[in-house]
Amino acid sequence: MATDPTTAQVTMTLAALAATGATPRPSGETPQQQTERIITGINAQLSDPSLATQGAWRLMWLALSEANANMAYIARSTNGSNEFAVVARGTDADLTDILEDLDVGTVVPFPESGSPKAIAVSKGAMDAFKRVVNARSIASPSSNVTLAQALTAALNSAPSSPQPTVYLTGHSLGGCIATMLAPYLQAQTWPKQPKFAVITYAAPTAGVQSFVDYFDSVPWVIDERHNNAYDLVPHAWADLDTTAGWYPSPGPQATEEVKLLIGAISKRTKGNLYVQPGRLCPMNTSYTSLAKNLVNKTTQDFLGQVAFQHANSTYLDLVGAPAVPSAPVVTDVAPTFGEPGATVTINGIGFSKDSMVDFGDFACPTRNIDSDSRITAKVPDGTGVVHVRVTNTLGTSPAVAMGQFAYGGPAPVVVSAVGPTSGKVGTLVTISGSGFADGATVHFKDKASDSVKFVSTGQIIATAPGQLDDHQTVNLTVTVGKATSPTSPADEFTYTGR
Repeated sequence: MATDPTTAQVTMTLAALAATGATPRPSGETPQQQTERIITGINAQLSDPSLATQGAWRLMWLALSEANANMAYIARSTNGSNEFAVVARGTDADLTDILEDLDVGTVVPFPESGSPKAIAVSKGAMDAFKRVVNARSIASPSSNVTLAQALTAALNSAPSSPQPTVYLTGHSLGGCIATMLAPYLQAQTWPKQPKFAVITYAAPTAGVQSFVDYFDSVPWVIDERHNNAYDLVPHAWADLDTTAGWYPSPGPQATEEVKLLIGAISKRTKGNLYVQPGRLCPMNTSYTSLAKNLVNKTTQDFLGQVAFQHANSTYLDLVGAPAVPSAPVVTDVAPTFGEPGATVTINGIGFSKDSMVDFGDFACPTRNIDSDSRITAKVPDGTGVVHVRVTNTLGTSPAVAMGQFAYGGPAPVVVSAVGPTSGKVGTLVTISGSGFADGATVHFKDKASDSVKFVSTGQIIATAPGQLDDHQTVNLTVTVGKATSPTSPADEFTYTGR
């Protein structure tokens, strides 16, 4: 990391911090509790000198919109540069959900832009914009103000020299919202007139040509949209169909299922012609940054690669900024079944002394943080098969198959790895996971292996059966009784012939 970080490194770091605490705690927390947790996490990261922000920024205001749909915050530099950042966060959802849920089939006026002529944006982008500009901080009674009111107060307290600069930034849908916040804020009257800069990352398109014409006419001091050339999201909605031809060697290539999905999502525009504003700054044009374990021609690998290419961490790496601290990750739990009151070991990374544990929707009141990679917990009341998740001020761990717990048993059946991952018909394949039992059956796609050796509850060896197509990638599943392992990229086996 350079002594003097670039503007892109700083703004992408600020954009990445907006993802802090985005997921509410599974067992529930009030909006105020979630807001306070997010504020604590972002404050901790802003004070971290090892990040591109170098500990030289301070949080001034933060608000969640209703139902946690969007979030925005304002930060101020403390190094005498008189700089401010308005950072937007988009919907916290699955990537395909974001694209499917954003209403782009209808365009609506955007009078808040300050344009003297009528301009139009998608209804979905307008709804997100309104949620952000109307959101009020609930962290304390004294901060119960909107974004514009908070920025007014911040500029009031700023020195007159040098002239204040306000950066509008965000990643993904947050970047889309930032392109709308920029002209909206530019059109306001300020106590000390600032300069405005717009720098977005991976932003889907907000509006049609009229919006772009006005946006590009505004005198921004910086106007950049940084896009990973192999990130699907920025192609929404201008040319989303082009992504059906991805990915170049080594892959993954889009399956017919993926092509149908992209085609169906593209049609949601209903003929509206969307255009991206600003100056494009492409990255990763040679496709050198990729998840090398997600290159098989399967739907799961393609969607997994899409998620990797769109991730905050990937964009931080592409601009040369240090990774920001991430939410905890649960890798596995042991044992994977039992009764309330039983002791369970939770393994993972990123655990902290303030970590809280949930078994499904039930909080775990009795836990001991043994280290940053191990927690010992007593199982709370509950039923069925649930995900064990850990929450701290940086966020909540994602649900993972190896992190499941079954009340009363039997143990969940999960495949976590296969080896080798490729071979000919007849190859002996070692299958690792949990919940295995003597008598288990193994399928390679829809073909049962005729030779299965049970080694332990965590390992089985099976012979790869013949397929009609002996040059394909298939999912490998284990069935114990009525339970079958869910499929994932971790259980893929590629046939290389006979």
